[in-house]
Amino acid sequence: MESFKRVPGHIGIIPDGNRRWAVENGYQKKDGYRHGVKPGFELYETMLEYGVREATFYGFTKDNNKREKEQREAFTEACVDAVELLKGKDANLLVIGNAESPAFPPELIQYVNQRVPFGRGLININFLVNYDWEWDLKSLTENGRLESFEIPKLDLIIRWGGWRRLSGFLPAQSVYADFYIVDDYWPNYNKSHILDALRWYQDCDRTLGG
Repeated sequence: MESFKRVPGHIGIIPDGNRRWAVENGYQKKDGYRHGVKPGFELYETMLEYGVREATFYGFTKDNNKREKEQREAFTEACVDAVELLKGKDANLLVIGNAESPAFPPELIQYVNQRVPFGRGLININFLVNYDWEWDLKSLTENGRLESFEIPKLDLIIRWGGWRRLSGFLPAQSVYADFYIVDDYWPNYNKSHILDALRWYQDCDRTLGG
């Protein structure tokens, strides 16, 4: 096992490229989402191995609901399936998203705004479901705290799929996060992706503006 002097305490995961992967592999666009569930658990095992304490996964956003119905149904189902599988692991789950919207899966209501322990609770897993950055920040001005206030600042954000943008991913918690891009689609995940990101992170200057 490779060792690292610095391991980010909180990693953000943007698992992009599901639809492009599906098209390139002869599937319909909607099929990419179900192929994106297994990689999340492979990554989970590696984060446990290297002592990552917390991870936030992008499920789907308010803007993703503009996609075709079959795609919306597919990524919603993938999110529900991921949580059902996580129940058999050792993690503390927190789901953040606009649960008052009809786009929010009712199966996940019980996990909204409360951290639910599974197994030995070895890592905090945050899951953004029907998340909207404007909704999140609006709560700060109206209620004095973010909707996502329980999620701490991010140390490292990793985005698959090659695009260089946050796409509204936790804007408040991302202020000083280092941003690593994987030039491969999320369903093609392999352990080398996260290890390359951790190697790159060793040389990041974490002065936090000081």
